[in-house]
Amino acid sequence: MIACENVSFAYDGVVVLSDLSFNINKGDYVCVVGENGSGKSTLIKGILGLKSPIKGSIAFEGMDKRDIGYLPQSAQMSSDFPSSVNEAVLSGRLNSMGKRAFFDKKDKQEAKKAMELMDIYDIRGKSFGELSGGQRQRVLLARALCSAKKLLVLDEPAAALDPKASYEMYQLVKRINDEMGITILMVSHDCRSAIEFASHILHLGRTRYFYGLKEDYIESDIGKNYLCIWGCEHHVH
Repeated sequence: MIACENVSFAYDGVVVLSDLSFNINKGDYVCVVGENGSGKSTLIKGILGLKSPIKGSIAFEGMDKRDIGYLPQSAQMSSDFPSSVNEAVLSGRLNSMGKRAFFDKKDKQEAKKAMELMDIYDIRGKSFGELSGGQRQRVLLARALCSAKKLLVLDEPAAALDPKASYEMYQLVKRINDEMGITILMVSHDCRSAIEFASHILHLGRTRYFYGLKEDYIESDIGKNYLCIWGCEHHVH
């Protein structure tokens, strides 16, 4: 679906990612991990077309950017956002409307399906401002899911959540991958969840990177060092 070949990115002439190559296939669940400043969010911007590489290429096969749903880092609607849960989720269908002025039956069915999957259909009439942090993030994930025909890109989706809500969020993302067949590309600092749920790991480092199956990452030097630093080594089997 996505082929990155010898990609490099820079800000103000300073290279933040260099000669990165990897392929993402349909149905993969790729978790991007690594130290702060290693270029994780930059890579996401590149795949979304928000930032151009200074070298290399990012190619799409069998999909285009309209097939991507995106949940940005610390994605928030204001707590006084005048919207119901249903309206917020339905807004994720805007990119699919074309020249239509109103949501049609399919738009509403997709929004319903996303809300049911996120277990928020029973609160669809509630105001967004009434919700807990975990519920809001479920709404925002459902909205992103309404845009995701083939790929869902998530940048730290559980960063602001408590441990219980965070784990539930990762479980929901896994359900999207398993039950809907949507490919996942997720940046996360939570190595436990990366190890538990992902099929592939992309580890970005300042001097080297790793891309491959989760099981191979666990046995690699770069993986062992990272998991040890974060105290996750007892979660890897």
